[in-house]
Amino acid sequence: MLPSLSELKIAVIGLGYVGLPLAVEFGKCRPVVGFDIASDRIAQLRAGKDFTREVSGEELAEARQLRFSARIEDLTDCDVFIVTVPTPIDEHRRPDLTPLLAASRTVGSAIRPGGIVIYESTVYPGCTEEECVPVIEHHSGLTFNQDFFVGYSPERINPGDKAHRLPSIRKVTAGSTPDVADLVDALYGEIIVAGTHKAASIKVAEAAKVIENTQRDINIALVNELAIIFNRMGIDTQAVLEAAGTKWNFQPFRPGLVGGHCIGVDPYYLTHKAQAIGYYPEIILAGRRLNDRMGAYVATQLVKAMIQHRILVDGARVLVLGMTFKENCPDLRNSRVIDVIQELRGFGCLPDVHDPWADPDETRHEYGIDLRAAPEAGAYDAIVLAVAHDNFRMLGGEAMRRFGKARHVLYDLKSVLPDGEADLRL
Repeated sequence: MLPSLSELKIAVIGLGYVGLPLAVEFGKCRPVVGFDIASDRIAQLRAGKDFTREVSGEELAEARQLRFSARIEDLTDCDVFIVTVPTPIDEHRRPDLTPLLAASRTVGSAIRPGGIVIYESTVYPGCTEEECVPVIEHHSGLTFNQDFFVGYSPERINPGDKAHRLPSIRKVTAGSTPDVADLVDALYGEIIVAGTHKAASIKVAEAAKVIENTQRDINIALVNELAIIFNRMGIDTQAVLEAAGTKWNFQPFRPGLVGGHCIGVDPYYLTHKAQAIGYYPEIILAGRRLNDRMGAYVATQLVKAMIQHRILVDGARVLVLGMTFKENCPDLRNSRVIDVIQELRGFGCLPDVHDPWADPDETRHEYGIDLRAAPEAGAYDAIVLAVAHDNFRMLGGEAMRRFGKARHVLYDLKSVLPDGEADLRL
């Protein structure tokens, strides 16, 4: 039997970029346990600090019914478990469900009869019911859709975006039975100002999420390919896009590195499932291959420009401005800036990386790179503006060139500098 909406106590499993904003919003109106296995993360949040910079100390204080815990015992009196753990890919670009299944085991050990488990993690269609539900059944001893129920509401968080935040982004919801679907939809309706969309089934909601970023990935791949073609023709890609953008229905995608926790990962979840059912997804994988090669392309273009400027490539010092996967955000997950760095090293260059948004310890742990706190003036043979942080935008091309030697190359990978301020742009 389902609990009533007014009585629900929520547990949010995983307090990263997705889980913490969700826990905070629900914590403003009902009891919430914010759970994470990282005890240092719990200590940080209890101190009113969030390293992701998604939630301020003031917002944490406003969530008066939210408490944080790393103890499974603190989950046992909860009615709803919202799972917001990462769903990465492995080194072979296959879905890695390890965090998702571990969270399902945790829920299975704490859930009581009548409990509801809502997944927000991005997965392939069918994953929730085919992979997660059996784990909960095994560890709880309960029967699906009899003793416990499941919902799905895909996250749509855009890290670093202060304009589009959780309450202002419309939420897709779904449930394992019609009554559960209604309850899940009503629950999210309490905090989502933009409204909700109740999908026909959990599989529909899963599919809707995974194609959002797959569509963007393919569109960016198209623009990246156009940039490569126009570069060979000596045509300024940005000028072409600006001209084409004067038509009302032209989509304003821009070329660049495609990383992060969504666009560079989610398509592989869909292609994995497609291949499992006997279909080879040609367009999706072609787009992925092209986008994955952009780091090598960028490095090659820079090296060619250095040679044209008669700069010795072997041993050249290159300053890379930006390491996070996107601007104005400390998120380093799946940053493809590393591809550029590794390719430059392959050419014999010596890259230095400066990023005021990235955490030095996390950068060292994830990529083996020691960030430079402050670049040296007049020290570099080449400068790459890799991430369009506001810090770098405000710095401007003239100030960036002061880091360069008398003869150097400035590559504006993000095309944020005015025309003529950089030697190269994608």
